[in-house]
Amino acid sequence: MTKQRGEPPACDSSARCAAPHRAVMPADAAGIREIFRTFWPATRPYRGRLLLSLLLVAVGPFLDTAQIWMYKLLIDDVLVPRNFGAFPLIAAAYLGFALAQGLGSYCDEMLSTWLGERFVLDLRTRLFDHLHRLPVDFFDRRQLGDTLSRLTGDIDAIEALVLSGVTRTLAYLFEIVLFTGALFYLNWPLALASMIAAPVFALAARYFSKRIKNASREQRRRSGSVTAVAEESLGNVALVQAYDRHAAVTERFHRESFGRFVAEMAATRLRAVFRPLTDLLEVVGVVLVLGMGVWALQHDQITLGGLLVFLTYLTRLYSPIRGAGRLSNTVYAASASAERIIDLLGHESDIREPAQPRNLRSARGRLVFDGVSFSYPGATRTALKGVTFAVAPGQTVALVGASGAGKSTLGKLLLRFNDPDTGRITLDGYDLRDLTLTDLRSNISAVLQETLVFDGTVRDNIMWGKPDATEADVVAAAAAADAHEFIMALPEGYQTRIGQRGRLLSGGQRQRLAIARAMIRDAPVLLLDEPTTGLDAASIQRVLAPMRRLMAGRTTLIISHNLLTVTDADQILFLRDGRITGAGTHHDLLAGNADYAHLYRLHRQPRLQPELI
Repeated sequence: MTKQRGEPPACDSSARCAAPHRAVMPADAAGIREIFRTFWPATRPYRGRLLLSLLLVAVGPFLDTAQIWMYKLLIDDVLVPRNFGAFPLIAAAYLGFALAQGLGSYCDEMLSTWLGERFVLDLRTRLFDHLHRLPVDFFDRRQLGDTLSRLTGDIDAIEALVLSGVTRTLAYLFEIVLFTGALFYLNWPLALASMIAAPVFALAARYFSKRIKNASREQRRRSGSVTAVAEESLGNVALVQAYDRHAAVTERFHRESFGRFVAEMAATRLRAVFRPLTDLLEVVGVVLVLGMGVWALQHDQITLGGLLVFLTYLTRLYSPIRGAGRLSNTVYAASASAERIIDLLGHESDIREPAQPRNLRSARGRLVFDGVSFSYPGATRTALKGVTFAVAPGQTVALVGASGAGKSTLGKLLLRFNDPDTGRITLDGYDLRDLTLTDLRSNISAVLQETLVFDGTVRDNIMWGKPDATEADVVAAAAAADAHEFIMALPEGYQTRIGQRGRLLSGGQRQRLAIARAMIRDAPVLLLDEPTTGLDAASIQRVLAPMRRLMAGRTTLIISHNLLTVTDADQILFLRDGRITGAGTHHDLLAGNADYAHLYRLHRQPRLQPELI
């Protein structure tokens, strides 16, 4: 079960960050203040470098202003009076300013790039860590492609808002202050006249910014949809081809891509109008001031050098004003991406680390489910109702029943993917909620219904169960899982890459890799969730022996809808509609539980379904 926060804090090693599919605030309500409140704390580790970067930002406009002033001195003190003796000093000063500006520009670019990339690295890692802390069912309700789009492109856009946006804003501010000061120092009437275009710039920027933000938000949303459609269809390419649906998925991909195209064109149209409009305003302002400047020059109210430098300052002043207008567009566009990240960070889970955890390094393996009831968020019916049973250390208990009876839900509660609504689950007498997730899950090996492997080497996939395992441990686990022989027949043995989701291996081979992964983990509690689903009779026969070796000496909970695979379990629990309606050995239930006997007869195919245990 999950709930939503209004203001998401940063996730750390002790915080649990996850959530439901609803939000307290709509995405378009997240303003600039909310965005900075969320992401500015991420700059704390390198604010010293950030301060140095801001100082370099301030130095640049100052040197630029001084360089331009050299032109006035050159014209008024050297060229007009033909006093060439002053030229070497002015030239040396100009060269000095140019060298200082070049050095400052180099340092500023290197430092600002480091800050920007480091910010993106930290934020992307934070979000990636946060996503892995969300409950598993969170991803069942979201398009994975859209989530990946947020993890990549949207993160980069936030940097343009939080860091680059701040430094560029200060750079523009310094330039505006210095150039405006120089204009008023040279001739205040002309300076006042030149300020006419500034409010027009501001109004135009405000008008276009809101519309560009809306268009950019739609463009980012469409980009996520395109990625989601591509990820879904390419991830199921075999199904697409088997049902000859490539034309349909291509049409869907084109439809989403066309929507992105329309949104991008809308944003581009607005930016394309904004740029020439501001250029036109700049030209009108310069021509107006030039006319007044010529009149002032005729009446000796300004020198030739002063007028030329005034016009230079004026054109340079329009540049940061125009840039500030474009920056506001960039900021609003980036805020659309920031809202999408805030949406993810704004989720948290009820699966919490205990404030004062109990210490359980190596469990004996006694499991007790005591009055456990549970309902999935938003579900109309209860998944489990007052389930109570115990599993002694080293005992094998099977959970059987029709699909939807609640068997896999018990496995999820054991792994704390969810917590019971009522009742409790204990391991060696400790409530699972009093244990750290690390302590709990390190004591459990799981072979899940869907055989999950990674696009890495065989060795990497086995070591997933124990990252510090030695090469000898890997080989021993593979041999115990009856996997060593087929692994050595692969092109590069244990270093062979198995492809995305292990598609270069057969189903039985993937299952034996999963058993080897559980073997090397060597945990006292074993969870087998439909361990033979999707395997043919020959593959089932190959995994039986390693499965038995894996179960030996471990507390084992087997989840199966096929009764023929669990007839030798120490105890079998029959679930129906979330309740235990029968308990005992296979022969006890066959004689005394009509539902069990009926389901057993439906699955009875002795030649095709060998017993698991």
